Amino acid sequence: MRLVSLLRRSAVAVALLACSLATAHAATEAPFTHDGFVAAQSQGKPILIEVDASWCPTCAQQRPILAKLKEDPAFADLQILKLDFDTQKADWSALGVRMQSTLIVFTGAAEKGRSVGDTNAASIRALLEKSHS
Repeated sequence: MRLVSLLRRSAVAVALLACSLATAHAATEAPFTHDGFVAAQSQGKPILIEVDASWCPTCAQQRPILAKLKEDPAFADLQILKLDFDTQKADWSALGVRMQSTLIVFTGAAEKGRSVGDTNAASIRALLEKSHS
């Protein structure tokens, strides 16, 4: 009986450790703000600006791809800034965005690439990798 209890506690401890390690390697995500963007740029961070709209079917296809990539340890230092197409027109306009489902990557202040309407996991991954070059 004691052995079973000990094994259960060990299994719970291992599961908690695995969860904490998994989140330690995830990219960070925050709503887009001009100040947050400037701060990430000044720190030289790799940045993804995700221009999203809740009603957009292409954005809906991009979301699970980006969620999976967000958990990839290769992108642990990536700062994802979600820009709402419907409510942040001044911000997306200042970035030269014309439509939702636009993805833009930066390394610090340098834009490294962008895509519009891409729903291919491999090409979205390749775009994100440009933020690390």
